[in-house]
Amino acid sequence: MEVETATSEKFQTSKVSNSSGNVSETAAPQDSIVAQIPAQIAESGPVPTIQNVVCTVNLGCHLDLLKINTRTRNSEYNPRRFCGVVMRLLSPRSTALVFGSGKIVVTGVRHEEHAVLASRKFARIIQKLGFPVKFENFRIHNMVATCDLRYPIRIESLHQVHGQFSSYEPELFPALIYRMIRPRIVVLIFVNGKIVVTGAKSRADIQEGLDNIIPILKSFRKQ
Repeated sequence: MEVETATSEKFQTSKVSNSSGNVSETAAPQDSIVAQIPAQIAESGPVPTIQNVVCTVNLGCHLDLLKINTRTRNSEYNPRRFCGVVMRLLSPRSTALVFGSGKIVVTGVRHEEHAVLASRKFARIIQKLGFPVKFENFRIHNMVATCDLRYPIRIESLHQVHGQFSSYEPELFPALIYRMIRPRIVVLIFVNGKIVVTGAKSRADIQEGLDNIIPILKSFRKQ
């Protein structure tokens, strides 16, 4: 009788613990394991690399190019060959074409922030020479990016199907030139799968252009 009473009390204790929300002594360990659904790995496309950013800025004053050339370092001025002063910076590495009208074209940088920084440095150098410099109408006109699809492409077939958007003359240039309407950019497509995007105004234009052209190129992949 004492054994039966002890067993009954133990069973009642187990029932009470279950009603309070604790794990039962008689529950299997695997019952408390929550099934985890593995996350789906999204297929990522090729990542474009910015190679060059071209921008312009207006200093808002007339510039004496001969004075700028004689009083600055890392500058060149040969009016017989080019009507502007060519100035160079080491940090960020960039080149500026300075015109007498006060407009500057900056090229050679690989990031939008570096384009702004280089333009302001060029403007500051000219300002120190005594010119009433302003910093107006800064704009990025062209971004050049490259990427690698890592598979060859049948360029001749692509040109036949998309002839209204592309031109291909291997005797003059080894790549197919694909002119996209939206966004308005130009894509150079090589046989080995390398791509050059030019004419973009922002990274969003580059990414949108790649998102549009890559599915097309996959259908012309060499087997």
